Amino acid sequence: MNDSELIKKILTRDRHALSMFYRTHAPKLRQFIRRKINNVDDAEEVLQDALFAFLEAIRDFSGASKLKTFLYAIANHKVIDWYRRKKIRHVVFSAVPQLESLVAPLLGPEEELDASLLREKIRNVLGRLLPTHRSVLILKYTDDFTVADIAKKLAISFKSAESQLFRARKAFVELFLSI
Repeated sequence: MNDSELIKKILTRDRHALSMFYRTHAPKLRQFIRRKINNVDDAEEVLQDALFAFLEAIRDFSGASKLKTFLYAIANHKVIDWYRRKKIRHVVFSAVPQLESLVAPLLGPEEELDASLLREKIRNVLGRLLPTHRSVLILKYTDDFTVADIAKKLAISFKSAESQLFRARKAFVELFLSI
């Protein structure tokens, strides 16, 4: 079956065609992603994202390239997205925020723009958080306080400080991802 026939059958919800597509392309696509992402679970998640994105984008496939090329381009974009999310998580919750000043001279123009946009987004998110969440995160990640130091500063128990920090992180991530 050629690419256009396969796509037509998938679009008509032909389960056999979808199964054939998966059996044909998923193993090699998995290898492609695994060469780029070392963690098996993360690579599998990216594979599933890529396959889902392919199914969402299949209507846009014009046949200008091979189906395999289209699929691998989507997978490559999903790998890049995964690394961007990983980088954002690292920057946002880095235990050593002082490293940014060491790395900044090494960044190219695109990375500097990304870093600048990321800093602005972080400021925006912090500004939208509840004041208690904002203060706990600033104490932890800007002022480099330990959980024990935060508890002492806020005159609360260690467990309460841990809980507040957990809730603040969760609120930050949810708001960060929604913007």
